[in-house]
Amino acid sequence: MSATRTVDVRVDYVSRVEGHGNIVVTARNGEVDDVRFEVTEPPRFFEAMLRGRPFDQAPLITSRICGICSNGHVLAAITAVEDAMGIVPSDQTMLLRRLLLWGEIIQSHVLHAYFLVAPDFFGVGSVVPLVETHPEVVKRALRLKKLGNHICDVVGGRAVHQVSATIGGFTRLPTPEQLRELDRSLAEAQTDLAATIELFAGLELPAFERATEYLSLESSADYAFFGDTIFSSQGGTTPVRSYREKVREHVVPHSSAKHCASDAGAFMVGALARVNNGYSRLSEGARQAAVALDLCPPVSNPFKNTTAQVVETVHCVEEARAVIATLLETGLRSEPPDPAPRAGRGTGAVEVPRGTLYHEYAIDEEGRITDANLIIPTGQNLANLEADMWAFAPYLIPLGTEKAQHTLEMLVRAYDPCISCSTHVIDLTESGKEVQR
Repeated sequence: MSATRTVDVRVDYVSRVEGHGNIVVTARNGEVDDVRFEVTEPPRFFEAMLRGRPFDQAPLITSRICGICSNGHVLAAITAVEDAMGIVPSDQTMLLRRLLLWGEIIQSHVLHAYFLVAPDFFGVGSVVPLVETHPEVVKRALRLKKLGNHICDVVGGRAVHQVSATIGGFTRLPTPEQLRELDRSLAEAQTDLAATIELFAGLELPAFERATEYLSLESSADYAFFGDTIFSSQGGTTPVRSYREKVREHVVPHSSAKHCASDAGAFMVGALARVNNGYSRLSEGARQAAVALDLCPPVSNPFKNTTAQVVETVHCVEEARAVIATLLETGLRSEPPDPAPRAGRGTGAVEVPRGTLYHEYAIDEEGRITDANLIIPTGQNLANLEADMWAFAPYLIPLGTEKAQHTLEMLVRAYDPCISCSTHVIDLTESGKEVQR
Protein backbone atom coordinates (compact mmCIF):
# COMPACT_ATOMS: atom_id res chain seq x y z
CA MET A 1 0.00 0.00 0.00
CA SER A 2 1.38 3.41 -0.95
CA ALA A 3 2.38 5.60 1.97
CA THR A 4 0.17 8.39 0.61
CA ARG A 5 -2.81 6.22 -0.15
CA THR A 6 -6.05 6.79 1.74
CA VAL A 7 -8.20 3.75 2.43
CA ASP A 8 -11.73 4.17 3.72
CA VAL A 9 -13.87 1.29 4.95
CA ARG A 10 -17.45 2.25 5.59
CA VAL A 11 -20.34 -0.14 6.09
CA ASP A 12 -23.71 1.47 6.64
CA TYR A 13 -26.03 -0.90 8.48
CA VAL A 14 -24.04 -4.10 9.00
CA SER A 15 -26.07 -7.05 7.78
CA ARG A 16 -27.08 -10.13 9.77
CA VAL A 17 -27.16 -8.40 13.13
CA GLU A 18 -30.10 -7.13 15.15
CA GLY A 19 -30.44 -3.36 14.83
CA HIS A 20 -28.49 -0.75 12.90
CA GLY A 21 -24.74 -0.22 13.26
CA ASN A 22 -22.07 1.22 10.96
CA ILE A 23 -18.37 0.40 10.59
CA VAL A 24 -15.99 3.28 9.87
CA VAL A 25 -12.23 2.74 9.41
CA THR A 26 -9.88 5.26 7.80
CA ALA A 27 -6.20 4.73 7.03
CA ARG A 28 -3.96 7.53 5.80
CA ASN A 29 -0.26 7.52 5.01
CA GLY A 30 -0.10 3.84 5.84
CA GLU A 31 -1.53 4.28 9.34
CA VAL A 32 -5.02 3.65 10.70
CA ASP A 33 -6.19 6.95 12.16
CA ASP A 34 -9.91 6.44 12.79
CA VAL A 35 -12.01 3.45 13.88
CA ARG A 36 -15.63 3.69 14.93
CA PHE A 37 -18.58 1.42 15.39
CA GLU A 38 -21.52 3.78 15.10
CA VAL A 39 -24.82 2.85 16.73
CA THR A 40 -27.50 4.81 14.92
CA GLU A 41 -30.62 3.45 16.62
CA PRO A 42 -32.75 6.00 18.51
CA PRO A 43 -32.99 5.73 22.32
CA ARG A 44 -35.67 3.39 23.63
CA PHE A 45 -36.71 5.15 26.88
CA PHE A 46 -37.69 1.94 28.69
CA GLU A 47 -36.32 3.22 31.98
CA ALA A 48 -38.57 6.27 31.72
CA MET A 49 -41.55 4.06 30.86
CA LEU A 50 -41.04 2.11 34.09
CA ARG A 51 -41.16 5.08 36.44
CA GLY A 52 -44.50 5.32 38.19
CA ARG A 53 -45.57 1.83 37.14
CA PRO A 54 -46.55 -0.91 39.63
CA PHE A 55 -43.64 -3.24 40.41
CA ASP A 56 -45.34 -6.26 38.85
CA GLN A 57 -45.42 -4.57 35.45
CA ALA A 58 -41.62 -4.43 35.18
CA PRO A 59 -41.24 -7.95 33.70
CA LEU A 60 -44.04 -7.37 31.18
CA ILE A 61 -42.70 -4.00 30.00
CA THR A 62 -39.01 -4.86 29.83
CA SER A 63 -39.59 -8.12 27.96
CA ARG A 64 -40.56 -5.93 25.01
CA ILE A 65 -37.02 -4.55 24.81
CA CYS A 66 -36.04 -7.60 22.77
CA GLY A 67 -37.82 -10.32 20.84
CA ILE A 68 -34.79 -12.63 21.14
CA CYS A 69 -33.95 -12.18 24.85
CA SER A 70 -37.46 -11.33 26.06
CA ASN A 71 -37.49 -14.08 28.68
CA GLY A 72 -34.05 -13.04 29.95
CA HIS A 73 -35.40 -9.54 30.58
CA VAL A 74 -38.37 -11.05 32.40
CA LEU A 75 -36.06 -13.02 34.68
CA ALA A 76 -33.73 -10.06 35.32
CA ALA A 77 -36.69 -7.84 36.17
CA ILE A 78 -38.20 -10.47 38.46
CA THR A 79 -34.87 -10.98 40.22
CA ALA A 80 -34.41 -7.23 40.75
CA VAL A 81 -37.91 -6.79 42.20
CA GLU A 82 -37.47 -9.81 44.47
CA ASP A 83 -34.16 -8.39 45.68
CA ALA A 84 -35.83 -5.06 46.45
CA MET A 85 -38.75 -6.66 48.28
CA GLY A 86 -36.88 -9.41 50.12
CA ILE A 87 -38.57 -12.29 48.29
CA VAL A 88 -36.66 -15.58 48.16
CA PRO A 89 -37.86 -17.92 45.37
CA SER A 90 -38.22 -21.64 46.01
CA ASP A 91 -35.89 -24.30 44.63
CA GLN A 92 -38.65 -25.44 42.26
CA THR A 93 -39.06 -21.90 40.93
CA MET A 94 -35.33 -21.54 40.32
CA LEU A 95 -35.21 -24.86 38.45
CA LEU A 96 -38.05 -23.75 36.19
CA ARG A 97 -36.40 -20.38 35.63
CA ARG A 98 -33.18 -22.08 34.59
CA LEU A 99 -35.09 -24.28 32.17
CA LEU A 100 -36.83 -21.23 30.69
CA LEU A 101 -33.54 -19.37 30.28
CA TRP A 102 -31.75 -22.35 28.74
CA GLY A 103 -34.50 -22.64 26.13
CA GLU A 104 -33.94 -19.03 25.17
CA ILE A 105 -30.17 -19.46 25.03
CA ILE A 106 -30.49 -22.54 22.79
CA GLN A 107 -32.72 -20.81 20.27
CA SER A 108 -30.65 -17.61 20.28
CA HIS A 109 -27.28 -19.34 19.97
CA VAL A 110 -28.55 -21.53 17.12
CA LEU A 111 -30.01 -18.49 15.37
CA HIS A 112 -26.70 -16.65 15.60
CA ALA A 113 -24.35 -19.52 14.76
CA TYR A 114 -26.32 -20.94 11.83
CA PHE A 115 -28.29 -18.05 10.37
CA LEU A 116 -26.06 -15.04 11.02
CA VAL A 117 -22.48 -16.37 11.13
CA ALA A 118 -22.39 -19.55 9.03
CA PRO A 119 -23.23 -17.85 5.68
CA ASP A 120 -19.83 -16.10 5.81
CA PHE A 121 -18.08 -19.47 5.73
CA PHE A 122 -20.26 -20.81 2.93
CA GLY A 123 -19.50 -17.74 0.80
CA VAL A 124 -23.06 -16.45 0.65
CA GLY A 125 -24.78 -13.31 1.88
CA SER A 126 -27.56 -14.98 3.87
CA VAL A 127 -28.96 -18.35 4.85
CA VAL A 128 -31.44 -18.31 1.94
CA PRO A 129 -29.06 -19.75 -0.71
CA LEU A 130 -28.14 -22.54 1.72
CA VAL A 131 -31.70 -23.84 1.49
CA GLU A 132 -30.81 -25.03 -2.03
CA THR A 133 -27.12 -25.89 -1.60
CA HIS A 134 -27.04 -27.25 1.97
CA PRO A 135 -30.63 -28.16 2.91
CA GLU A 136 -29.53 -30.59 5.64
CA VAL A 137 -27.67 -27.77 7.43
CA VAL A 138 -30.68 -25.46 7.34
CA LYS A 139 -33.09 -28.20 8.48
CA ARG A 140 -30.78 -29.04 11.38
CA ALA A 141 -30.66 -25.40 12.41
CA LEU A 142 -34.44 -25.13 12.27
CA ARG A 143 -34.88 -28.27 14.38
CA LEU A 144 -32.52 -27.01 17.09
CA LYS A 145 -34.05 -23.54 17.13
CA LYS A 146 -37.51 -25.09 17.34
CA LEU A 147 -36.32 -27.12 20.34
CA GLY A 148 -35.25 -23.97 22.20
CA ASN A 149 -38.56 -22.28 21.44
CA HIS A 150 -40.44 -25.40 22.56
CA ILE A 151 -38.74 -25.31 25.97
CA CYS A 152 -39.82 -21.69 26.42
CA ASP A 153 -43.35 -22.56 25.32
CA VAL A 154 -43.67 -25.44 27.78
CA VAL A 155 -42.23 -23.56 30.76
CA GLY A 156 -43.28 -20.00 30.01
CA GLY A 157 -46.55 -20.50 28.17
CA ARG A 158 -45.21 -18.81 25.03
CA ALA A 159 -41.95 -19.01 23.10
CA VAL A 160 -41.55 -15.22 23.10
CA HIS A 161 -42.76 -12.80 25.78
CA GLN A 162 -43.61 -15.63 28.16
CA VAL A 163 -46.60 -15.32 30.51
CA SER A 164 -45.98 -17.85 33.32
CA ALA A 165 -42.89 -16.73 35.25
CA THR A 166 -43.67 -13.93 37.66
CA ILE A 167 -42.44 -12.36 40.87
CA GLY A 168 -42.29 -15.06 43.54
CA GLY A 169 -42.97 -18.05 41.33
CA PHE A 170 -45.03 -19.25 38.37
CA THR A 171 -48.70 -18.66 37.58
CA ARG A 172 -48.81 -21.89 35.57
CA LEU A 173 -46.74 -25.05 35.82
CA PRO A 174 -45.86 -27.53 33.06
CA THR A 175 -47.46 -30.92 33.40
CA PRO A 176 -45.41 -34.10 33.93
CA GLU A 177 -46.50 -35.23 30.46
CA GLN A 178 -45.15 -32.03 28.92
CA LEU A 179 -41.84 -32.44 30.72
CA ARG A 180 -41.46 -36.06 29.62
CA GLU A 181 -42.21 -35.11 26.01
CA LEU A 182 -39.69 -32.27 26.26
CA ASP A 183 -37.05 -34.66 27.59
CA ARG A 184 -37.59 -36.94 24.60
CA SER A 185 -37.07 -33.98 22.26
CA LEU A 186 -33.87 -33.04 24.08
CA ALA A 187 -32.57 -36.61 23.80
CA GLU A 188 -33.32 -36.69 20.06
CA ALA A 189 -31.35 -33.46 19.61
CA GLN A 190 -28.05 -35.21 20.37
CA THR A 191 -27.60 -36.20 16.74
CA ASP A 192 -28.07 -32.61 15.57
CA LEU A 193 -25.69 -31.34 18.27
CA ALA A 194 -22.98 -33.78 17.17
CA ALA A 195 -23.38 -32.64 13.56
CA THR A 196 -23.22 -29.00 14.70
CA ILE A 197 -19.96 -29.59 16.54
CA GLU A 198 -18.51 -31.31 13.48
CA LEU A 199 -19.59 -28.44 11.22
CA PHE A 200 -18.15 -25.64 13.31
CA ALA A 201 -14.97 -27.58 14.09
CA GLY A 202 -14.28 -27.55 10.36
CA LEU A 203 -14.61 -23.76 9.91
CA GLU A 204 -11.44 -21.73 9.63
CA LEU A 205 -11.87 -18.64 11.82
CA PRO A 206 -9.82 -15.48 11.25
CA ALA A 207 -6.55 -15.62 13.16
CA PHE A 208 -6.79 -12.75 15.61
CA GLU A 209 -5.93 -12.60 19.29
CA ARG A 210 -6.26 -9.70 21.73
CA ALA A 211 -6.12 -10.07 25.47
CA THR A 212 -8.98 -8.43 27.33
CA GLU A 213 -10.94 -8.70 30.57
CA TYR A 214 -13.83 -11.17 30.61
CA LEU A 215 -16.73 -10.58 33.01
CA SER A 216 -19.50 -13.00 33.91
CA LEU A 217 -21.60 -14.08 36.86
CA GLU A 218 -20.13 -16.56 39.30
CA SER A 219 -21.78 -19.34 41.27
CA SER A 220 -20.23 -21.84 43.64
CA ALA A 221 -22.77 -24.44 42.56
CA ASP A 222 -22.82 -24.51 38.77
CA TYR A 223 -21.97 -22.89 35.46
CA ALA A 224 -23.54 -19.58 36.35
CA PHE A 225 -26.45 -18.09 34.49
CA PHE A 226 -27.77 -16.66 37.76
CA GLY A 227 -25.61 -15.36 40.57
CA ASP A 228 -24.92 -12.67 43.16
CA THR A 229 -21.28 -12.09 42.19
CA ILE A 230 -19.49 -10.71 39.12
CA PHE A 231 -16.26 -12.55 38.32
CA SER A 232 -13.36 -11.05 36.38
CA SER A 233 -10.86 -13.10 34.39
CA GLN A 234 -8.19 -10.68 35.66
CA GLY A 235 -8.94 -11.58 39.27
CA GLY A 236 -11.35 -10.33 41.86
CA THR A 237 -15.10 -10.37 42.31
CA THR A 238 -17.78 -7.71 42.74
CA PRO A 239 -21.20 -8.14 44.38
CA VAL A 240 -24.00 -7.78 41.85
CA ARG A 241 -25.55 -5.06 44.00
CA SER A 242 -22.33 -3.06 43.43
CA TYR A 243 -22.32 -3.61 39.67
CA ARG A 244 -22.02 0.14 38.97
CA GLU A 245 -18.59 0.09 40.58
CA LYS A 246 -17.42 -2.53 38.06
CA VAL A 247 -19.50 -1.72 34.99
CA ARG A 248 -19.28 2.02 34.39
CA GLU A 249 -21.17 3.57 31.51
CA HIS A 250 -20.04 6.62 29.57
CA VAL A 251 -21.24 8.48 26.50
CA VAL A 252 -19.32 8.52 23.22
CA PRO A 253 -20.14 11.04 20.48
CA HIS A 254 -20.60 8.54 17.64
CA SER A 255 -23.08 6.17 19.29
CA SER A 256 -26.60 6.36 20.65
CA ALA A 257 -25.58 3.50 22.97
CA LYS A 258 -23.29 4.16 25.90
CA HIS A 259 -19.97 2.39 26.20
CA CYS A 260 -18.83 0.60 29.35
CA ALA A 261 -15.50 0.15 31.08
CA SER A 262 -14.09 -1.33 34.27
CA ASP A 263 -10.95 -0.17 36.06
CA ALA A 264 -8.96 -2.16 33.48
CA GLY A 265 -10.73 -0.54 30.52
CA ALA A 266 -12.87 -2.27 27.92
CA PHE A 267 -14.12 -5.78 28.67
CA MET A 268 -16.15 -8.55 27.06
CA VAL A 269 -19.28 -10.36 28.20
CA GLY A 270 -21.13 -13.25 26.56
CA ALA A 271 -20.56 -16.90 25.75
CA LEU A 272 -16.77 -16.60 25.35
CA ALA A 273 -16.49 -14.75 28.67
CA ARG A 274 -18.58 -17.40 30.42
CA VAL A 275 -16.59 -20.29 28.96
CA ASN A 276 -13.29 -18.61 29.83
CA ASN A 277 -14.43 -17.98 33.40
CA GLY A 278 -16.48 -21.10 34.09
CA TYR A 279 -15.02 -23.83 31.90
CA SER A 280 -14.58 -26.31 34.76
CA ARG A 281 -18.31 -26.12 35.57
CA LEU A 282 -19.53 -26.96 32.07
CA SER A 283 -21.35 -30.26 31.63
CA GLU A 284 -19.27 -33.24 30.58
CA GLY A 285 -20.60 -33.20 27.04
CA ALA A 286 -19.98 -29.46 26.74
CA ARG A 287 -16.35 -29.88 27.82
CA GLN A 288 -15.93 -32.62 25.23
CA ALA A 289 -17.40 -30.27 22.63
CA ALA A 290 -14.98 -27.54 23.71
CA VAL A 291 -12.04 -29.88 23.14
CA ALA A 292 -13.36 -30.85 19.70
CA LEU A 293 -13.78 -27.16 18.85
CA ASP A 294 -10.32 -26.18 20.17
CA LEU A 295 -11.87 -23.96 22.84
CA CYS A 296 -9.79 -24.65 25.92
CA PRO A 297 -9.26 -21.48 28.03
CA PRO A 298 -7.74 -19.05 28.05
CA VAL A 299 -9.13 -18.05 24.66
CA SER A 300 -8.62 -14.50 23.37
CA ASN A 301 -9.91 -14.73 19.80
CA PRO A 302 -13.28 -12.91 19.73
CA PHE A 303 -14.33 -14.85 16.63
CA LYS A 304 -14.54 -17.89 18.92
CA ASN A 305 -17.51 -16.35 20.71
CA THR A 306 -19.64 -18.25 18.20
CA THR A 307 -17.73 -21.45 18.99
CA ALA A 308 -18.43 -20.84 22.68
CA GLN A 309 -22.12 -20.52 21.85
CA VAL A 310 -22.07 -23.99 20.31
CA VAL A 311 -20.47 -25.33 23.50
CA GLU A 312 -23.09 -23.60 25.65
CA THR A 313 -25.87 -25.06 23.51
CA VAL A 314 -24.62 -28.54 24.36
CA HIS A 315 -24.41 -27.55 28.03
CA CYS A 316 -27.96 -26.19 28.10
CA VAL A 317 -29.42 -29.29 26.47
CA GLU A 318 -27.68 -31.61 28.93
CA GLU A 319 -28.53 -29.51 31.97
CA ALA A 320 -32.14 -29.15 30.84
CA ARG A 321 -32.48 -32.92 30.87
CA ALA A 322 -31.02 -33.08 34.37
CA VAL A 323 -33.45 -30.42 35.64
CA ILE A 324 -36.42 -32.19 34.06
CA ALA A 325 -35.38 -35.43 35.77
CA THR A 326 -35.25 -33.62 39.13
CA LEU A 327 -38.65 -31.99 38.61
CA LEU A 328 -40.25 -35.30 37.66
CA GLU A 329 -38.67 -37.05 40.64
CA THR A 330 -39.67 -34.45 43.23
CA GLY A 331 -43.03 -33.63 41.66
CA LEU A 332 -44.37 -30.20 40.80
CA ARG A 333 -46.40 -28.43 43.44
CA SER A 334 -48.49 -25.32 43.17
CA GLU A 335 -46.81 -22.22 44.62
CA PRO A 336 -49.15 -19.35 43.79
CA PRO A 337 -47.18 -16.09 44.01
CA ASP A 338 -48.85 -13.20 45.81
CA PRO A 339 -46.17 -10.64 46.71
CA ALA A 340 -47.25 -7.65 48.78
CA PRO A 341 -45.69 -4.25 47.97
CA ARG A 342 -42.62 -3.35 49.98
CA ALA A 343 -40.31 -0.39 49.58
CA GLY A 344 -36.69 -1.04 48.63
CA ARG A 345 -34.01 -1.01 45.97
CA GLY A 346 -32.90 -4.19 44.26
CA THR A 347 -30.65 -5.45 41.50
CA GLY A 348 -31.06 -8.49 39.31
CA ALA A 349 -28.39 -9.98 37.05
CA VAL A 350 -28.91 -12.80 34.57
CA GLU A 351 -26.61 -14.27 31.93
CA VAL A 352 -28.64 -13.95 28.74
CA PRO A 353 -27.36 -15.15 25.34
CA ARG A 354 -25.20 -12.07 24.71
CA GLY A 355 -23.83 -11.64 28.23
CA THR A 356 -24.67 -10.28 31.66
CA LEU A 357 -27.91 -8.31 31.85
CA TYR A 358 -28.50 -5.92 34.77
CA HIS A 359 -31.84 -4.57 36.00
CA GLU A 360 -32.06 -2.25 39.00
CA TYR A 361 -35.25 -0.78 40.49
CA ALA A 362 -36.24 1.45 43.37
CA ILE A 363 -39.77 0.77 44.68
CA ASP A 364 -41.79 2.99 47.03
CA GLU A 365 -44.22 2.02 49.81
CA GLU A 366 -47.12 1.87 47.37
CA GLY A 367 -45.29 -0.59 45.16
CA ARG A 368 -44.51 1.84 42.35
CA ILE A 369 -41.18 2.04 40.58
CA THR A 370 -39.47 5.36 41.26
CA ASP A 371 -36.15 4.69 39.52
CA ALA A 372 -34.81 2.16 37.01
CA ASN A 373 -31.48 1.36 35.41
CA LEU A 374 -30.91 -1.28 32.74
CA ILE A 375 -27.54 -2.23 31.27
CA ILE A 376 -27.67 -4.50 28.23
CA PRO A 377 -24.85 -6.92 27.27
CA THR A 378 -24.29 -5.36 23.84
CA GLY A 379 -23.75 -1.97 25.46
CA GLN A 380 -21.05 -3.52 27.62
CA ASN A 381 -19.34 -5.06 24.57
CA LEU A 382 -19.22 -2.01 22.28
CA ALA A 383 -15.99 -0.54 23.67
CA ASN A 384 -14.29 -3.93 23.46
CA LEU A 385 -15.51 -4.41 19.89
CA GLU A 386 -13.97 -1.07 18.94
CA ALA A 387 -10.71 -2.00 20.69
CA ASP A 388 -10.63 -5.21 18.64
CA MET A 389 -11.26 -3.21 15.46
CA TRP A 390 -8.38 -0.84 16.30
CA ALA A 391 -6.05 -3.81 16.89
CA PHE A 392 -7.12 -5.81 13.82
CA ALA A 393 -7.53 -3.04 11.22
CA PRO A 394 -3.78 -2.46 10.59
CA TYR A 395 -3.43 -6.09 9.50
CA LEU A 396 -6.55 -5.96 7.30
CA ILE A 397 -6.05 -2.70 5.43
CA PRO A 398 -3.09 -3.98 3.34
CA LEU A 399 -5.33 -6.83 2.13
CA GLY A 400 -7.58 -4.35 0.33
CA THR A 401 -10.80 -2.57 1.12
CA GLU A 402 -13.12 -5.45 0.19
CA LYS A 403 -11.30 -8.04 2.33
CA ALA A 404 -10.95 -5.62 5.23
CA GLN A 405 -14.62 -4.71 5.10
CA HIS A 406 -15.79 -8.31 5.02
CA THR A 407 -13.55 -9.39 7.91
CA LEU A 408 -14.60 -6.41 10.06
CA GLU A 409 -18.24 -7.28 9.41
CA MET A 410 -17.49 -10.84 10.55
CA LEU A 411 -15.89 -9.44 13.71
CA VAL A 412 -19.02 -7.43 14.51
CA ARG A 413 -21.21 -10.47 13.90
CA ALA A 414 -19.00 -12.61 16.16
CA TYR A 415 -20.11 -10.47 19.10
CA ASP A 416 -23.75 -11.30 18.29
CA PRO A 417 -24.79 -7.70 18.96
CA CYS A 418 -28.39 -6.75 19.70
CA ILE A 419 -27.78 -3.15 18.73
CA SER A 420 -31.27 -1.70 19.09
CA CYS A 421 -31.59 -3.12 22.62
CA SER A 422 -28.36 -1.43 23.71
CA THR A 423 -29.38 2.18 23.07
CA HIS A 424 -29.28 3.98 26.36
CA VAL A 425 -28.62 7.69 25.90
CA ILE A 426 -30.14 10.95 24.70
CA ASP A 427 -28.36 14.30 24.45
CA LEU A 428 -30.38 17.29 25.62
CA THR A 429 -29.54 20.95 25.68
CA GLU A 430 -30.58 23.06 28.66
CA SER A 431 -29.82 26.79 28.51
CA GLY A 432 -27.09 26.20 25.96
CA LYS A 433 -25.42 23.48 28.05
CA GLU A 434 -25.34 19.92 26.81
CA VAL A 435 -26.71 17.39 29.28
CA GLN A 436 -26.27 13.63 28.79
CA ARG A 437 -28.81 11.23 30.24
